[in-house]
Amino acid sequence: MSQMTDQRRLWVARVALILTTCLTGPAFAGSLTVKLTGQGLPLKNAVVSLSPAKSPRAKRLPQREMDQRELNFEPHVLAVQVGSEVRFPNSDNTRHQVYSFSPAKAFELPLYSGTKAKPILLETPGVVELGCNIHDWMLGYIVVLDTPYFAVTDASGQVTLQAPEGTYRLDVWHELQIAPTNQRTSQQVNLTDAKTSLNVEIRVKSAPNRQEPVDERLRDLQQKFRNLKRGK
Repeated sequence: MSQMTDQRRLWVARVALILTTCLTGPAFAGSLTVKLTGQGLPLKNAVVSLSPAKSPRAKRLPQREMDQRELNFEPHVLAVQVGSEVRFPNSDNTRHQVYSFSPAKAFELPLYSGTKAKPILLETPGVVELGCNIHDWMLGYIVVLDTPYFAVTDASGQVTLQAPEGTYRLDVWHELQIAPTNQRTSQQVNLTDAKTSLNVEIRVKSAPNRQEPVDERLRDLQQKFRNLKRGK
């Protein structure tokens, strides 16, 4: 008799859980679509994020990847949450030596090919600028964020974010952006249960549809790497 009672209680609890889920709807109540432009043109590879007044505690985060293909970092821009581990597989037929001198994470991987490199733990918010000591033109970015609500814009400069209702700080980062600090601009947004669209125009150093010469940036990156090796 007690066994039947326990089974009945379990069945009732399961039904109640299903009904509660159906009535309350999805965990993410607000949807925000951002259309990002620079000099009137869509901005690809921009990181858009929503930061609440108090960020939720990070759960177990999946490992992310920044690959190396055809002598380039793939993806060019990777956004991750604080506490994430990033692997750097090498899918090229040549060896690479990945490094960063960024305050958010300074590290150097030994010369390698394949998937031998150990993952890098990113525990500090900020922008991690990547280079390769063997191939001067390789340049990539990892944007480390203290929020779980973020995405990278597509070729149309658009991204859609979902988060619970509330007030957030909307941050935008782009490598060509002209901003007071760290190539980042911010504004406040209110998220409701309705779908919201927002057009954001930012100042950039050059037209986003034109390939910007990166020789000077990479030359500076290489020099900082050499200084780092010398202990300066």
